[in-house]
This record gives sequence, C-alpha cells and structure tokens, in this order.
Amino acid sequence: MNAAERDFIALGIATAAIILLVGTGGSVLPKALDSLLGGGPRPDNIMVSAMLLNVALVLFGWRRYRELTREIAERRRAEARAQELAATDPLTGCLNRRSMADATEALRIRAEERGEALAYCMIDIDNFKQVNDMHGHTAGDAVLVMLCDRVRGQLPRDARLARLGGDEFAFVMAYPATQRERVDDLVIRLFEQMSLPFELQDLTLEMTTSIGLAADHEADGSICRESDSATLMHRADIALFHAKKQGRNRFFWFEPSMERELRFRNQLEVGIRRGLVQDEFVPFYEQQVDVQSGELVGFEMLARWKSPQLGLISPEIFVPIAEEIGVIAALSERLMEKAFVDAREWDDGLTLSVNVSPVQLRDPWFAQRLLKMLVETGFPPQRLEIEITESCLHENIGMVRSMITSLRNQGVTISLDDFGTGYSSIEQLHHLPFDRIKIDRSFTSELRKPGGRSRIVEAIVSLGRGLDLPLTAEGVEDDAILQALKPLGRLKAQGYLYGVPEDSETVRQRLHLAGRLVVRTGSPITARETAATNLPMPSPHRSAKG
Repeated sequence: MNAAERDFIALGIATAAIILLVGTGGSVLPKALDSLLGGGPRPDNIMVSAMLLNVALVLFGWRRYRELTREIAERRRAEARAQELAATDPLTGCLNRRSMADATEALRIRAEERGEALAYCMIDIDNFKQVNDMHGHTAGDAVLVMLCDRVRGQLPRDARLARLGGDEFAFVMAYPATQRERVDDLVIRLFEQMSLPFELQDLTLEMTTSIGLAADHEADGSICRESDSATLMHRADIALFHAKKQGRNRFFWFEPSMERELRFRNQLEVGIRRGLVQDEFVPFYEQQVDVQSGELVGFEMLARWKSPQLGLISPEIFVPIAEEIGVIAALSERLMEKAFVDAREWDDGLTLSVNVSPVQLRDPWFAQRLLKMLVETGFPPQRLEIEITESCLHENIGMVRSMITSLRNQGVTISLDDFGTGYSSIEQLHHLPFDRIKIDRSFTSELRKPGGRSRIVEAIVSLGRGLDLPLTAEGVEDDAILQALKPLGRLKAQGYLYGVPEDSETVRQRLHLAGRLVVRTGSPITARETAATNLPMPSPHRSAKG
C-alpha cells in the first residue's frame, strides 16, 4: 500500500470520526451536563466510549492532515529545486545550455509580437585553459563567476544569460529592429568590463574575450529566413569561431560568407584525412642555385596536395589545418620518405632541403625516426638539409639543441629558416649548432629598390660572415634581385627566377637531360637513360616561367 492510499484511508477515517462525533456528542453531552448539574441520569458508558474514540480518531486525522500538508509543501519545494538545478548552472547561477534554448525561443516569440529583433551573443574567454593549468580550477571558477557578474550587470532586464559550458557564455536580448547599434554599444561596454583585471584573493589576472553575434533581422531591419533559436545559436557560434581565427579579443556579426568558409574548412579537414589514406600528398621541388656560377646545387622540397575534388593545393592552405588537427607529423614524414627516394637518384652534388614543422620538433623521437628513414631509403644524411624556423627555438630550446646535435652528428646539415622574421638572438645563433642561415623573401624583395640595396640583407650577410655561416636567399624572382645579391659574396638562391616548383617526374627529366642522374642499387633508372650524359644543363634563366 503506497503513501497516497494510506493518506486517503486516514482522511476517510477522520471524516467518519467527525460525523460519528457529531452524532454521539449530540446524545452524550446533554445527558452528561444534566447529570453534573441537576442530578439527571448518567449517559450510557458505551456512548461515552464511542464519543471518546471519535475524539481520538479526529485528533489522529488532524495530526495526519498536518503531516500530509508539510509533506506536500516539502515535495513542492524539492521539485522546484530540482527544476531550478536542471535549468541553471550551479557555479554561476545563470541558465544552462538546455534551458537557454527554451528561453531564447520564448523571447523570440515575444519580440516578434512586439515587432522587435532578437540578438544572440556568444562569449568565449581567450586562452582560458592556461588559467586552469597554471593557477588551478579554483581560480578558474572564480574568474567565471566574476565574468558572469560583469556580463549580467550590463544586460537589459529582459535579456537571458546562460553558461553553455566551460568558459563559453551566451546571452539573448531583444532590440528595435532597425537599431542594431544598440547591441554594438552593449558589446563594446562588455569588452571594457572584460579588460578590467580579475582580482582574486592572492592573484590578479588579465583576460580577453572573443564574441560572436547573430540576429533574426538584417542590419536594415528586414527579417532573416530560418531564424529560430537553434539557427541563431549556430550562426553566433560561427561568428565566434571567426573572431578567434582573426586574432581573438574582438567581435563579429555573422555573415553567410563565414559559414561558407567554415564548410570549406571542414571539407579540407575531411579531405586531408582522406588524402593521407589515399596518398594524395606529393613532394614538389624548388631549385637552389649558386649565385655566382648559376650552377644548380640542390632542391628544396615543398608539399603539394593533389586533391581529386579541389585540384593542386599549396601548403599555405592545408599545412595550418593539418597542424591543428594533429596529422602534420604523419603527413610530413610521408613526404620526406618520398623525397628521399626521389633524391637518391640525383647526382651526389645535389642537396635536398626539407622544412620541419614546430610540431615535429616537440617530439623527442623525431630525430631517431628521421635517421631511420634515411637508412631505409638509402639516402645519405650528408646530402640532407633540415630547415628550422625561428619560432621553434622558443618552445623547448633544450630539446631542439639535443635534436640538432643528434642530427648533425650523423652528417645532416641544419639551416635556420626565415631568419629575421622571428625572435632569434645572436646568442642563440652562437650556441646552437646551425650550419646555414636562410634570408627571408620579405627582405630579399627589398633589393628591387633603386640602387639595389637592402640594409637588412647586408646586415644578415655580415652576420653570416662573422659567424662563418653560409647563406641562402629566398624569393629571388627577377634579375634585379640576382644582380644585387652577386656583390654580397658566395650565396645560394632560390625563387621563381630559376623556375616554379616542379613535381618529381619533371625534376627527374630535367636532371636526366643534364646528365645528373645516378644509377644506384634498386634505382629504376635504365641504361638507356644513363647514356644521355652529354646533354647541356638548361639555363636556369630560360626555365623561369616554364
């Protein structure tokens, strides 16, 4: 028997007892009073007992009724508390993701009835993970509570604020359809609040935020199609992603081009993963030429993606995405292996330069895997030049030094790439065992100026002489730059003046015509091909544009 049934029976008993009490009391009480006052006959004992029993039953029923009332009240409070917990974030007290959708839809319907527009805003703290990692989750929670209070203090009364999860917040508000600047003003005030230091008990933190906005009306007041709560949230999230991609600490309104860009990026991510499986990434090679003699001395390997859907894609597009999704190491090592096999057929006087991603230099086993690839492909380490960018030197200088030393001990040459664009110091150049410096193309292009001089290039060349480090100039795209480089000494150069990057087969044909292919064990070169050794090397100037 459940509690409800017991309560129903108790209520029935109490009701019956009251009815009986009225009946028995009407008979017993007058006789009892007459007996006490006038000596009348005493009431019947059975009737007195019945009346007393009815009184006891009434008292029992009343007590049970009070208990039942308290229990119902407690149940209602518990249900209200459960609903509150289900609808709010326990840390900040604002709405949570689940209840925000209902609140947004309700506010959207109300705004539509009033002829107003609705703005959905998503807020994300930049680099918030560092707060938790460096100062602990207690400090992180305190920052979230303070941020929530600051946002709440700027919002209109009927706005709704929610914590969607982690360090991501959102609010939704109505505004006059043709006055979107009101939302802009509010967001600017929010940025001003976020720029204030977060004062904790024994810590002061400086934080920035990124914000994405979406509305169910255009800026001119016209209604957007498909602007329900889920769509608004999705578009605000896209605008937030765009704000982070543009450098953080800023805000953007959603535009359709952002969604197309995001879809294209997702297409690239899927394509990169599929391309790795289907072996769609191939090495291309850019010529490196001695500035003084014009002789071909080597090639730099450049990555290309031969996508069946998108065509030939340059590394500027897919390499950053490959780094973000964590496949750059596998992609790069696969390209290296192909390049080692290609370059094994080249003349021994030709070197191969390969760029190394900062992600690879965080791997303590990278040098060992690279040396293993050289052994397996039969490519001599003395002909390999590894190019490291300046940004790699500041993440883990100890590991980079150990890796450089390990590779140099096996004969690999180490080059500092894009010198002058990062934060390298003279001390790092002096203590790290580099073998070569590469002058960035942004400095080389200055040699086109009248007089053919660049003080930065001249300073880098002087530095190279002082440290006894040879140099390579990137971005040699016309004869004016080449003529300005010749007086600076013995340098290597590469750029479109010597031809565009070419695939392995085109390079092989070029070297075949020049007699600079070598028969090795396991090499696919035929005897007929090796017979063509007396053909002249094509002029690098004539091959510049194809």
